[in-house]
Amino acid sequence: MEQMTVTAKIQISVSETDRSLLDNTMSVYRDACNYVSDYVFRTHDLKQFSLNKTLYSDLRERFGLKSQMVQSVFKTVIARYRTVLENEKEWIRPSFRKPQYDLVWNRDYSLTKNCFSVNTLSGRVKLPYFAEGMSKYFDHSIYSFGTARLVNKRGRYFLHIPVTFDVEEMKLSDVCNVVGVDRGINFVVATYDSRHKTGFVSGKAIKQKRASYSKTRRELQMRHTPSSRRRLKAIGQRENRWMQDVNHQVSKALVESNPKNTLFVLEDLTGIRNATERVRTEDRYVSVSWSFYDLEQKLVYKARQNQSAVIKVDPRYTSQCCPFCGHIEKNNRNKKIHLFTCRNCGYSSNDDRVGAMNLYRMGINYLENSQVPDTVTAE
Repeated sequence: MEQMTVTAKIQISVSETDRSLLDNTMSVYRDACNYVSDYVFRTHDLKQFSLNKTLYSDLRERFGLKSQMVQSVFKTVIARYRTVLENEKEWIRPSFRKPQYDLVWNRDYSLTKNCFSVNTLSGRVKLPYFAEGMSKYFDHSIYSFGTARLVNKRGRYFLHIPVTFDVEEMKLSDVCNVVGVDRGINFVVATYDSRHKTGFVSGKAIKQKRASYSKTRRELQMRHTPSSRRRLKAIGQRENRWMQDVNHQVSKALVESNPKNTLFVLEDLTGIRNATERVRTEDRYVSVSWSFYDLEQKLVYKARQNQSAVIKVDPRYTSQCCPFCGHIEKNNRNKKIHLFTCRNCGYSSNDDRVGAMNLYRMGINYLENSQVPDTVTAE
């Protein structure tokens, strides 16, 4: 058994009085995070013990925070800085723009029969919640809650709660199916599995809808009027939410259409954004903003829930290598018509399908090269 954590996004019902208390608490918490962030940027001090020794009294007096809230502020800022340092490899000051509030389970928030009890600067408030689709997570014999985040999205309040539970590990000796998954723009995914079956999810409708979003934003940005700015704000993250929903559906379909103990093989697309330097300017928006990583993350956790796993392999030559004779040549692939034709043996097929076939073959090699049956470490 291994532990897995997912985020349950639970909407809570808030009265006008409670709304004022939550907004004030979230705003003050955000300001305190920015205050600590400024200090950390000056001193490069990321130790909670020394931050607590230096800033604890100041935060209590300046912002009126309770003791547990102060500790949560330190943890929030430290976590953000560590993420920045890991990704950027340099000290960049993170800014906390949106009001937020991180709550420790059984200290800042708890769950009663019909509502959440949430701590605020003015005392606790009891907030009913919408349990549809989330009620299973309230069984604490199976699921355990972690530090939640209170957020306000377009006037609606949510608790983003990390939920941890046990799942069965997949062992290499139990793998019964390998699926090569080629991600792209013409096809969101092309798959090839152990049954020698091929599957495609077309990206045509997605490209058209995203082009429509892009055109609308561009036209609104050119107007420079109050109404256009209001419209841009109203659109907000609508495209991003829609694309995340598409990725949820695609990853869910991939997992549900394959049995347990399936090994999904993806290309390691780390650094794919740098490839946009070789893409035509008019095509750069589509290439750089395509949500490959989001689809990967969703497939990883859905696969783990289904006692399956995802591995990532070297992406070099997966679209140039013939899956039958192994001949590698750039001219094997005609990108304009999405056709692969081997210059050595003459094998011909869709280029995305060939990519999926090569990923499938690499998954088989991965299993064969594993000397001792062991659990699969998912990416």
